[in-house]
Amino acid sequence: MLRLLNLELQKLLLNRTSKILIFVSFILPFFVILLSSLKINVFGFFTLELGELGIFNFPIIWHLTTFFASQFKFFFAIVVVSMIGNEYSNKTIKQNLIDGLSKKEFILSKFYTIVFFSLVSTFIIGLISFCIGLYYSSYNEASIIFSEIEFLFAYLLKLIGFFSLCLFLGMLVKRSAFALAFLFILFITEWILFGLLSWQFDVALAGNIQDFFPLKSMYNLIDQPFQRIAMTKFPNKGELIYDYAVHWYELAIVMGWTALFVFLSYRLLKNRDL
Repeated sequence: MLRLLNLELQKLLLNRTSKILIFVSFILPFFVILLSSLKINVFGFFTLELGELGIFNFPIIWHLTTFFASQFKFFFAIVVVSMIGNEYSNKTIKQNLIDGLSKKEFILSKFYTIVFFSLVSTFIIGLISFCIGLYYSSYNEASIIFSEIEFLFAYLLKLIGFFSLCLFLGMLVKRSAFALAFLFILFITEWILFGLLSWQFDVALAGNIQDFFPLKSMYNLIDQPFQRIAMTKFPNKGELIYDYAVHWYELAIVMGWTALFVFLSYRLLKNRDL
């Protein structure tokens, strides 16, 4: 595993564009810190400081930071599809296979890289969340601090699942730009299917079916935290209550898609004439 990972890291670090995108994808989550220190002047009457509103209290901080950080995953998605696109455009994929790398090892090297960068990103977000929480949170009990830390695992799985999808699309179309275009097409297709299902059946059933779609299932791992924040400010508003927890079946669906995307990537490479 380390040999395959090291091989792939060398390729990425020798590519100037990949290095820049990787750097950006790791730097952007730190903007959450800027968000915590943001002060908003409301028409000169008073200053609103987000950090003093309680939204960075434990355990909600895990939910908030992982949700915002997951919005930046597109930058590393470009790196993933570029890994495949460059292999085909530079003919290095054929050379790697000639040099003794099996097709299974080739796909695994890409997947190990995805897992590695996802772990690094998760560690960074976990550290940022912990530090912001310690500074702003009104709670310092360990039981509260580490409750709902499952959002970090959901974030990790969300990254791995999304990047595995990008890996599959890269293998499917061989070109970075086309792979990203297919990603957008998939997003549109999921919502068109949802509309058709809603018209044929009902919205509730259509929503349940949509939860099994690739992109929607990944989004479901970490629900939006804004409604939850509103619940803390208006506890008597029953209509604000919603299910924001991380559920095992949501994790299982994304794990299933991840395994399928990696397997399909391998089958494409195995059956393709290079």
